[in-house]
Amino acid sequence: MALISVGIDHEHASLDLLERVTVFEHEWNKVLRTLLSQRNIHEAVFVSTCLRTEVIAVIDRFHGAIEEITTTLAEATGLDASEFEDKLTVHFDRGVANHLFSVAAGLKSVVPGEFEILGQLRRALELASEEHTAGAELTELFQRALIAGRRVRAETAIARGTTSFAHASVTMALEELGDDISGAHVVVVGAGQLAAGVVKSLLGAGGQIARVTICNRTVEKADALRAEIGDSRVAVSALDDLAALLSSARLAIVCVETTAPVIAKTHVMNASQPLLLVDLGVPRAVGVDVEELDHVRRVDLGDLHLRIEQALGERHEAANEARVIVEHEVERFLHDQRARGAAAIVSELRDHFDEIVEIELSRREGDLAELSDEQREKVRSLIRSVVAKIAHRPTVALKESAGTDQGIRLNEATRSLFDL
Repeated sequence: MALISVGIDHEHASLDLLERVTVFEHEWNKVLRTLLSQRNIHEAVFVSTCLRTEVIAVIDRFHGAIEEITTTLAEATGLDASEFEDKLTVHFDRGVANHLFSVAAGLKSVVPGEFEILGQLRRALELASEEHTAGAELTELFQRALIAGRRVRAETAIARGTTSFAHASVTMALEELGDDISGAHVVVVGAGQLAAGVVKSLLGAGGQIARVTICNRTVEKADALRAEIGDSRVAVSALDDLAALLSSARLAIVCVETTAPVIAKTHVMNASQPLLLVDLGVPRAVGVDVEELDHVRRVDLGDLHLRIEQALGERHEAANEARVIVEHEVERFLHDQRARGAAAIVSELRDHFDEIVEIELSRREGDLAELSDEQREKVRSLIRSVVAKIAHRPTVALKESAGTDQGIRLNEATRSLFDL
């Protein structure tokens, strides 16, 4: 069996395609069950965020698994496989660890070093564990990736300054508006993790914001977020009040998963002042028709990506340091994995020899009948000692070569020679 990852991400696909392949979290369990029903897939973890939709799996046949994963993604997204298969990024065996550890380190994020990805990977593993689709191999892979991600943030400067998607979005919006944001009313649509980060970043922006209204379909969830934040500048409103709220807002940031835009042209036609709409939704949560209005400007994840690339050039050195840590953690993971494989075959080999000794002693019991118990035990001890000496060199060679190409060849040869 082998490891594989198959995904679509912001580095290789357009925002338009990314939003079309996004699968909402409440549907992940169905995707996981479909994956495990396939012939070549033995374990699977699935994650779908605004910038990444990916399957990590333990498989049998490589090409068979690719086809099964592609078919599953097509079914989950409602797309024909031909619409995305040339944009798939595939990693195999060692490449999977390199890829996943880099993702966890924030090296493949729009905002280098951002923290949200750690929570997303942790949640993906939790759901796979709940669905019993993540076994020992994927569980360890993800746990070690999370450890690598935390180490990168603790030991490098990659996570200093703008370290989250929410923070980067607010920074971009405030820079866009400049002095116009002073004393402004801001609307945040959504009450999830991303929205919480956005609200906290807004309130921490030097006291410029006069009022933030959390607008959410479920008012109780918005109320809970307001209570958690504990700032008198925060108000709560229902999604039905969105048009009225936007009429007096200078800025609105939309942080929701939605199958259809929650803000359309009709919502902002009566805005009393220029309005900046920041769309963090995938699929898009702000209709493109709002751009037909002169007083409305809309920015989305594509704009955010470009701005961040320009602003974070100084993090290149930290990113290089992070890559060194990732490489070290990958090597440790692979060495430990191969060492366990060597320990397993050494144990099997010793058990095999012990079984042969016991079978032969039992078969020749009649020949030893005239010996005393003490003499029979000496014979048994002598045979075991000889067998142990014969087995010593093979077991040492298996242990010493663990983690190398030679070790893999010795492992295979040992299994073949002794029928293990």
